[in-house]
Amino acid sequence: MKSMGVIVEYNPFHNGHLHHLEISKMKTNADAAIAVMSGNFLQRGEPALVSKWSRAKMALRSGVDIVIELPYAFATQKAETFAFGSICLLDAMHCQSYCFGSESGDIGAFTHTIEKLERSEDRMNSLIKENIKEGMSYPSSVSKAIASLGLTGEGHVDLTTPNNILGYHYMKAAREIGTAMKAFTIQRKNADYHDEDFSSATIASATSIRKALFSEGFQQDVIRQYVPESTIEELISYHKEFTIFHQWERYWPLLQYRLISASLDELANIYEIEEGIEHRLKEAAQLASSFQEFMTKVKTKRYTWTRIQRMVLHVLTNTTKEQMISHCHKPSYIRLLGMNEKGRKYLGMVKKELSLPMISKLSSAKQEDIHLDIRASNVYAQGLPEPYKAKLMKMEYSQPPIQL
Repeated sequence: MKSMGVIVEYNPFHNGHLHHLEISKMKTNADAAIAVMSGNFLQRGEPALVSKWSRAKMALRSGVDIVIELPYAFATQKAETFAFGSICLLDAMHCQSYCFGSESGDIGAFTHTIEKLERSEDRMNSLIKENIKEGMSYPSSVSKAIASLGLTGEGHVDLTTPNNILGYHYMKAAREIGTAMKAFTIQRKNADYHDEDFSSATIASATSIRKALFSEGFQQDVIRQYVPESTIEELISYHKEFTIFHQWERYWPLLQYRLISASLDELANIYEIEEGIEHRLKEAAQLASSFQEFMTKVKTKRYTWTRIQRMVLHVLTNTTKEQMISHCHKPSYIRLLGMNEKGRKYLGMVKKELSLPMISKLSSAKQEDIHLDIRASNVYAQGLPEPYKAKLMKMEYSQPPIQL
């Protein structure tokens, strides 16, 4: 069986994801589709709308054959680390290919840009450092460095757009680890990654779908035309079982407590906190009455909203620099979240050849490997009222892989 991989968050699974999945299968001529999916917290430093189990079920019901979890140490990182962990896991699953969505849609342009950047890597890093010293954010520093090196225009990938950036890092990671996986890309349709409003009759960004759910209350008709019916059913099921959807505001009291009660030294030891920003975080926590207000007070030209969200997520989960650095070199396990009949057949073929241990029960996992994920899931459950909080925490230990 030929397998292809996709790297996803599915927050939630929508028609754009379905289009990407179907075209990816067709382009790669794959028999099985394997999704490496972020767990309960995401790359932009946000809690997922619904749990990883619910999102895995959405994926399986829409045509994914196997869902594995991208560990917290990679899922909540900058694009480079997020991509590296994802590619390593797809390679460990013996995927023959992987396919990503991009604004470019031109795999040749990605290859050309990567090759040119490799030859200019030292100069590129030097320019980025200079730009950061001038007070620019990391994304802006990279964009300016790329322009300075003349790596823009025809034949190059625009590395100022979010999906092109991720695609570049997927392909760069694949070259670094020497995988035989072939890369494919599909041009994204209609909605931009961060669009907050519905801009098409059938395709909308996950951001706009979440915004509609939170602002309108859970009115399924508001999003029905933008998501598969199976996603609607899973959202209804989750809301019925746990009463809410997750968003940062539900964690604000916990975050505020952590920021106010922790010492400056303790905060400075948290992953991604640097350059004395702990002072700014602490001061804003004492003044703000909501997460939105807190973020507005903290954000600067140098620190993007996403970077601050990741920072404070690590405060919330109490993830130190030492802990994160020791876990983010390379994935050490494959956490199986779910599979269908085709997925079971594929696993039966490759399981003995997997280069990493596969975890289907937490009791079989080395605690030192997986404790960051367990802690993150327990913190994620704190956004729920009782008795649902205890129920979701228990699922981390008791839930077997979903089988459809």
